Amino acid sequence: MRAEIRDYYERGLEDARLSLGAGRLEFLRTWDVLNRVLPRPPATVLDVGGATGAYAGPLAAEGYRVALVDPVPAQVEIAASLPGVDVAVGDARSLPVLDGCVDAVLLLGPLYHLTEREDRLRTWREARRVVKPGGVVVAATISRFASLLDGFVKGYLSDPDFDGVVRGALATGEHRNPEHVAGWFTTAYFHHPAEPAAEAAEAGLPVDRVVLVEGPLWMVSGLGDVLGDERRTRQMLDLLREVESEVTLFGASSHLLTVAHRPER
Repeated sequence: MRAEIRDYYERGLEDARLSLGAGRLEFLRTWDVLNRVLPRPPATVLDVGGATGAYAGPLAAEGYRVALVDPVPAQVEIAASLPGVDVAVGDARSLPVLDGCVDAVLLLGPLYHLTEREDRLRTWREARRVVKPGGVVVAATISRFASLLDGFVKGYLSDPDFDGVVRGALATGEHRNPEHVAGWFTTAYFHHPAEPAAEAAEAGLPVDRVVLVEGPLWMVSGLGDVLGDERRTRQMLDLLREVESEVTLFGASSHLLTVAHRPER
């Protein structure tokens, strides 16, 4: 892991992200998809790059057997306090896990911190290695256009340096924060919507579907108010499910989920 990425997470900058605003929508949508594509409990789930256990904890509470692997020791230490979650420090490209020993693998963070394509393919291949034949792999990626949209929504483009960050990401997919500006995301790779499925397939994982996570609704004014109302939240989630496979909306979504599986043979 690059030093700046490790530093970003060691500062706890992501700890509360999934509980507020667009982060909360990301969590709810990801959870909705996981509920539909994961095998039923007590299946074994390996959460690779699971950080402090935002998904591992709830999955364990649902009756899954959960193991979490993350490269940041401080995050693993926090996750270790979650009931029913086994933890280990490790690298998504070389997992400390036996072949074919889990029913499902989650890659909800690693792929967007690996700027080299070969590293991402190694991660996909490791997921294929450790999941059982027929098992599912669910991977999250960040959209190629995320910094462009974020730059206007959050006002980052008022800083001329962020213009260069955006242009670099649009040209190469590589998002760089060279001065480590507080509030801006750290080093990452932003996938074009067509890339995740191609990577998974090259790694030997047939893709079942690609779905948007937030769609363009993460940019909605007053999103916090919507998510604070149970009825409106349910309505938003129901409607996003209706359009989750609409490819014309993929580029406007901050995140995509790619659902693949290891062939039976």
